Amino acid sequence: MNILLIGDGGREHAIAWKLTDSPKLKKLYIAPGNAGTAMLGQNVNLNLENPAEVVRFAEDNKIALAIIGPAEPLAAGLGDALSDVGVAVFGPSQAAVQIESDKAFAKDFLTKHNLPTARYAAFTEYSAACEYLADLDYPIVIKATGLADGKGAILPQTHTEAKLTLRDLLLDNRLGKAGSTVVIEEYLEGVEVSLLAFSDGKTVKAMPTAQDHKRLRDGGLGPNTGGMGAYAPVPNVAQSLIDRVMETIMQPTIDGMRAAGTPFVGVLYAGLMLTDAGPQVLEFNARFGDPEAQVILTLLKSDLIEIGLACINGTLDEVEIDWYPDAAACVVMAANGYPNAYASGIPIDGLDAAKSDYSEVFHGGTKLLHGNVLSAGGRVLGVTGWGADFRAAIDNAYLAAEKVEFAGAHYRRDIGFEVLNTSVEFS
Repeated sequence: MNILLIGDGGREHAIAWKLTDSPKLKKLYIAPGNAGTAMLGQNVNLNLENPAEVVRFAEDNKIALAIIGPAEPLAAGLGDALSDVGVAVFGPSQAAVQIESDKAFAKDFLTKHNLPTARYAAFTEYSAACEYLADLDYPIVIKATGLADGKGAILPQTHTEAKLTLRDLLLDNRLGKAGSTVVIEEYLEGVEVSLLAFSDGKTVKAMPTAQDHKRLRDGGLGPNTGGMGAYAPVPNVAQSLIDRVMETIMQPTIDGMRAAGTPFVGVLYAGLMLTDAGPQVLEFNARFGDPEAQVILTLLKSDLIEIGLACINGTLDEVEIDWYPDAAACVVMAANGYPNAYASGIPIDGLDAAKSDYSEVFHGGTKLLHGNVLSAGGRVLGVTGWGADFRAAIDNAYLAAEKVEFAGAHYRRDIGFEVLNTSVEFS
C-alpha cells in the first residue's frame, strides 16, 4: 500500500525506518520529512495547515494509510479530513487528541474518572492565578495547557518565580495561545517513567517502558528541552507495576474516552511519576514521543503497519505484538544555542560511519542541499544504539555519536547512567 507519513523529526525518521521493514509497504511519502527520511521514501512539501491540500495529495497518490507523527496536525483536524475521504488514519481524532492538546481537559478527565494525578487548578486570569498561589507549598508546577513542543512545563521554586511565570504566560503571551490557560499543580516527588501503548479504542497493549531526559545538561541541569535522550526498557520497573498501570490507568482511560464518544485510536503515551503513594499521571500524549520513538521502535519485532491497521480496524486484540529482548538508548545531538536561538545550515560529517549492526542515526532537524546533509533544527540527530543488555546499548549509542561531527554540536554524556548505578526496583 501507499503510505503518507506526516512530520519532519526524529520520531518520523524512526517510524519511516520501521515501516520500510514491512512487505505491506509499496511506496512511502513523508510530508515534509528530512534528510534521513529522504533515504527511505519520497519527501513531499505539503502545507500541513491546509488539510485540503493534503487530502488532494492523498487522493491523487492513492494513499491507503496515513500515519500522523506530531500532535499539532492531529489537533488541527488533519486526521479527520483524511478519514472523511476514506484514508485509514493511524492517530486519534481531533476530539480525542484533546487528551494531549488541552491539559485542563486532561486533568478534568483524570479527576472525573478517579485516576491518580497531582492536585491542580486551571486559570485564564493572571490575578485569580496569583491569588491561588498564596496557600501553596513550593516548588510547584505551572503548565501551559496547549501544545508547546515539550517546553510548556515550568517548575517555580518560590512564590516570586511562580508569579513571574504566570506573567510570562498569561500577560506577556510567551507561548502564545498555548499559554492562554495555565494549570497549576502540586509538585510530585518520585521517578519519572513513560509508558506508551497501542490502542484501537477498546483494547490497549503496552510497549516497553522508556525514560526521557528533558534537561539540557548532564545531571538534569539546565533548561527543559524537547528531550535530550532516552532509553528503553526501564530496567528497574517490574512487569507487575506495568501490569498494574495498564489495568488501573491505561485501560480506564481508553474506556472513558470511548464512553465519552471520542474513542482513542493510535498511541497513548502516559507520563508517569512513580511516587511513594503509587504511580501518578503527569500528562498524556497522543502519539509517539521524540526521542522515545527512536528507542522503542528499534525494539519492535512485529510489523508496524499490521499493528496500525489493527488499531484502525478495531482488531488489536487479535494481534500478537513481539519485542526484541534487548535494550536501546538514544543520544540527541543538538545545535549550538538550543533550546534558544541556534545556527543552522551546518554540514554534518560521519553519518555513514556511525551506522552499524547495533546503531542507527535518526535525523531530527536536517535537510539535504546538493547531496550534502546540513543541520536545520535544534535537535539535529538522535543517535541510537542497542544491545543485549543496558550497558551495551548505551556504549553503542555513544560509540556512534563520537563518529558524528558538526560545528557546535553538543549532547549529554550521562544518558541512562542513573539506572546503571541503582539497585532500586519499582514493583
